[in-house]
Amino acid sequence: MSKKTNICPVSITLDDVTFELQEPHDFSWLQSIGKVFCVFDQQDSGNICFGVENNSEKRFVKYAGSKPLDFSGKPEDAVLRLSDAMPLYTTLAHSHLIKLIDHFHIQDGYAAIYEWVNGECLHPHWLFAEKPKHTHPDSSFYKFRQLPVEKRLQSLNAVYSFHKHVESKGYVAVDFYDGSIIYDFAKDRTKICDIDFYRTSPTVNDMGENFWGAKRTKSPEEFILGATIDSRTNVFTMGAIAFSLLGGELDYSYSKWDASRTLYEVALRAVCHEREQRYSNIHEFKAAWEAAQI
Repeated sequence: MSKKTNICPVSITLDDVTFELQEPHDFSWLQSIGKVFCVFDQQDSGNICFGVENNSEKRFVKYAGSKPLDFSGKPEDAVLRLSDAMPLYTTLAHSHLIKLIDHFHIQDGYAAIYEWVNGECLHPHWLFAEKPKHTHPDSSFYKFRQLPVEKRLQSLNAVYSFHKHVESKGYVAVDFYDGSIIYDFAKDRTKICDIDFYRTSPTVNDMGENFWGAKRTKSPEEFILGATIDSRTNVFTMGAIAFSLLGGELDYSYSKWDASRTLYEVALRAVCHEREQRYSNIHEFKAAWEAAQI
């Protein structure tokens, strides 16, 4: 019996992969794409994701329309959110963003096909709960935090370059956190894997405290119904992700910070509770961040 849904889970097997949903669902259409070799089924967004291989070529498939165990919403809402997100991957295409290959309606659902990216998500919640995520030697987040500061800065620079691009296109990053980052430990490469909730700027918090995003990276305005979400919000998110990867996450004290004092001061200004005291946009923030590394 599922603790979250209070229902009896339904087991589904695709090739060599088995997972559970709240109710039966037809995934036979995946056979035309390839063989399923992995599944990511513990999402609360309503999406379920698969690794699929065909003739040694791998693809990442995101699908909405079923009812994952951790999903409490309506599948049709998840379908709409996923289909509405597709133009973002074309408009915001970038070398640090996962590449969308195809997307389509299938039965009552919607599927998006991406290039497969080697690496590990930095928020592996399906493998490690909050404390083990920070302490278990196999946790990707823990492994990333053990990297030299220079490599972590290189990864952050990739994140900031992409979001400077996002800002230049007139968008704001919504629901960006460490779970949006894939890091390839073998090649030290960083990819952004999820921009489904990004919006044109400025936008408004239309959900109150439940506005999309992780609490550890959300700005104060992302908890307030009707608040403006804009470039200064982006700046807060970029500062928060710096404290996640270089510092004490929600603990902004310098004693928890791994990098230089000058970089700390830049990140600290970025996460000011008062919006007007932050950098006005990511362009300004990134310039200060780069100057602090010289």
